[in-house]
Amino acid sequence: MWFFYLVSILSMIVQAIFVTLAIAAGLYYLAEVVEEYTVMAKYVITWTVILTTAVHIGLIIFEDLPTYLNILGLLQQMLHGVLMKDFPVVRVTSPAFIAAFINLITHHYLAFKFFGRVYYSFSEVLAYFTICLWVVPFALFVSLSANDYVLPTTGEKQPLLGDNNVVTDYLSRKSKRYSLLSFFSFAKDSILPQRNKKAF
Repeated sequence: MWFFYLVSILSMIVQAIFVTLAIAAGLYYLAEVVEEYTVMAKYVITWTVILTTAVHIGLIIFEDLPTYLNILGLLQQMLHGVLMKDFPVVRVTSPAFIAAFINLITHHYLAFKFFGRVYYSFSEVLAYFTICLWVVPFALFVSLSANDYVLPTTGEKQPLLGDNNVVTDYLSRKSKRYSLLSFFSFAKDSILPQRNKKAF
């Protein structure tokens, strides 16, 4: 009996490793796609914001969820809409981003508190968290690396550094970027073995 229990623990560890690798590979692929097709990514994320807003309105009309949860959700989507105006440039120090982050944490806390008090089925709770809380922030998180390869323009909103040269400013800021794609690229280069090409 105990041996089968150990085998089941080992299988759960293997499954957790596979799921983690699959999620990492999926995130890397999504970051590559968003980086390559920024216009399409903006279109998809904007429509996701609109659909999430429609879901909140539907919850207000058809369900008896607390009003404060839906108001927080609508405020969150409004802040996401503000962030989408400058997409693919997402500045984590902008007031809209900071307000969206604080609102998201508050919304999570109040939603956990409400669903801990009132019984809903697991699928309903998961649906609320997935659609109303996680989809748009996850899409914005994945798209943070899209800004790394946007060509510089003279319409930059940040003051130019150095010699008032747009390209110099762009390259100096680009080298200091920390994004999801750069993290995965670093992990790929440092963890996975590299093949050495033979010189003949």
